Parts: sequence; structure tokens; C-alpha cells
Amino acid sequence: MPIQRLNHAVLYVGNVERSVTFYTDVLGFRTTMRIGASAAFMQANASSNDHDLGLFQATGGPVAHKTGSTAGLYHLAWEVQTLADLADIAQKLSAAGGLVGASDHGTTKSLYGKDPDGLEFEIVWLVPLNLLDAYTIEASASIRPLDLDAEIERYGSDTASGIGISSPVVARAE
Repeated sequence: MPIQRLNHAVLYVGNVERSVTFYTDVLGFRTTMRIGASAAFMQANASSNDHDLGLFQATGGPVAHKTGSTAGLYHLAWEVQTLADLADIAQKLSAAGGLVGASDHGTTKSLYGKDPDGLEFEIVWLVPLNLLDAYTIEASASIRPLDLDAEIERYGSDTASGIGISSPVVARAE
């Protein structure tokens, strides 16, 4: 059975309460369940999952890989519905000191952030299938700085993300 998309992520964090506050205030997650002070389960604003993010209190240090590097997560990527949502999150991340980058990958427009423990994540808007053109596809071969205002001008602030790519094309009723 092929995997369709990320259902949820579970992270070890330095302070569960601090992380809950960050993911609530900056990314709009809501807490769906707590296990004392040691764990929280959170749901993304537009999600129907019981939880999209689990946060557990870390009790030890990082696990060293046998090559000497530290094994661990590089980043997670969450998709937003519109470029207006991406712009809103850019402002919130910036205000929280958590915005660390913004890239144009041609077919995806990405923000990069870090939570209070320095765990990196990506917030993406995907160009819908019907708006992909030769320029956008060719631009996927390189990474450029994101000009969010220009992308909103090109695609519109309320164009739905990833239709035909990450979300199904809905058939019209006849």
C-alpha cells in the first residue's frame, strides 16, 4: 500500500509546556490531549486527525550514530491551504524569532522555522496541478529566495494549495 502523506509526528522536546505554547501561538495548533506535564498531543488548525503532533518531555541526550554524527530529525513539512496562510505564518514566525528561511522551489513555496528547542520545520504551499507551467517546473531544479508578495500576485492569496498534487481534484457534479 503506498504512503499518501505524513499523518503525525512525535518529537522529544526540552520543555513540553514551552513547546505547546509555541506551536499554539505561532502555528495555530490546539491541544487535544495531555498526559500530565510530560506529553501533549496537538492538532493542526485545518486537520481532521485526532493529532498531528505529539510532544514528549526529553529525559536524555541525543542518540549518537555509529559514524559519530548525531542521529535525529532534520525537519518536518506541513502544508497550508493558501498563500495568505503562508504570509500569516511568516509574520507569526518572524515575531516569535522562529523564522530561519524562505525559499522558492518552483513548484513549492516554503518557509523554514525552528521551535524553542531548535527543531526545524517547513511550512509549504504547493502550486496546484492546473497552474503548473514550463517555467515553474524548470524552476524546480534550483532554489531561490521566496518573494511571497510576487507569488501572491501571480497565484492569488486564496488559491488552494496542491489541488491535483497533494489534494485530489474534486469532480464537478453534472
